[in-house]
Amino acid sequence: MLIRGARVATSSAQTAGINLWTGNGRVSFSPVPSSRHLTLDLDGSLVLPGLINAHDHLELNLLPKLGCGPYPNASAWARDIYHPDEPPIKQHLTVPKPLRLQWGGIKNLLSGVTTVAHHNAFHPAFLDPSFPVRVVKRYGWAHSLHFSPDWETRLQNTPADYPFVIHAAEGVDEAARGEIQILDKTGALNRPIVLVHGVGVGRSDLPLLKRRTVGIVWCPTSNLFTLGRSLDTTILNSAIPIALGTDSAITADGDLLDELRIAHRTVDAHRLYKMVTSEPARIFKLPAGFGQICDGGPADFLVMNDSGQTPAMTLLENDPQLVMIRGRVQLISSEIARRCPLSMLQSLQPIELEGRGRYLVSSDVSHLLDETKRALQPPVRLAGKAVGA
Repeated sequence: MLIRGARVATSSAQTAGINLWTGNGRVSFSPVPSSRHLTLDLDGSLVLPGLINAHDHLELNLLPKLGCGPYPNASAWARDIYHPDEPPIKQHLTVPKPLRLQWGGIKNLLSGVTTVAHHNAFHPAFLDPSFPVRVVKRYGWAHSLHFSPDWETRLQNTPADYPFVIHAAEGVDEAARGEIQILDKTGALNRPIVLVHGVGVGRSDLPLLKRRTVGIVWCPTSNLFTLGRSLDTTILNSAIPIALGTDSAITADGDLLDELRIAHRTVDAHRLYKMVTSEPARIFKLPAGFGQICDGGPADFLVMNDSGQTPAMTLLENDPQLVMIRGRVQLISSEIARRCPLSMLQSLQPIELEGRGRYLVSSDVSHLLDETKRALQPPVRLAGKAVGA
């Protein structure tokens, strides 16, 4: 496919007026040999790298928010909300898990995400070519020190070059703050480790974390709901690699675009751009080319309307118009669809998301809705927003 007419983001601040060719899931800045090229004209658009969501529990995005914070730590929140034999969790669990995971993938797709880090075991559903987004494969994980008493064994069983992901310092009390020292004393911080939330990380921890191979995933709306505060600004402005994540619908407000807009209250647009592109690619050790648009890299794109601003500000002020993964259109707005060859649209189905509008996506939306409504009363809500066909 030839993509022409758009500005292409080369960084958070810079663009280039270049054509893009896609083939075999990769992007090229020069023509790709082919007997036949589809052409997509994107005049008035800006092409950005597909976004990377550094933290989601994909199977939990049909639920409403649970709990009534703030709590001193995540364990207190979990004890308060975990009632699996009562609504709404009881009804939610009757939706088959592969179906719930699909919805989590769609939630991410609708916000321009092309790759997501799922915090649980890697599920076979993610290998299905029809799954809406890429899911990080190479990682080790434990839920937390409190809920995964075998976390040290899990860490030891994780290949040394894989990131190990764990909820840590998720609280504002002494117990949460002390988790950083526990991790250090066991040698965990000498490994590539990803601390999710890290609200209890203090300024005194900075020298230690800077000496180690530590990354932090920031989930601002989830933190504010459960704990009443989020990462210290000193941590946010430090040299520690930080990526942005959504957590799930049970604590967060919406999707990755919503997180970006809340995060912009405390972090500048250019840093945020990196938090959803190059920084998560670095933290999760993704293959070369992820989190950027480069010759020979993956053909994972997010297209937005171009108002002449920098890529960073465009990301904060616009909604997705097209998402491409592995060189295939996975989401497209009705506006862009009018410019496309019909052959590009034949396998897509309509979906409408409250507050965002109408799209065509690669998922079987009608089937997903029918199956989900067998367990949940309509309207089906995805990360808090009503969704329909």
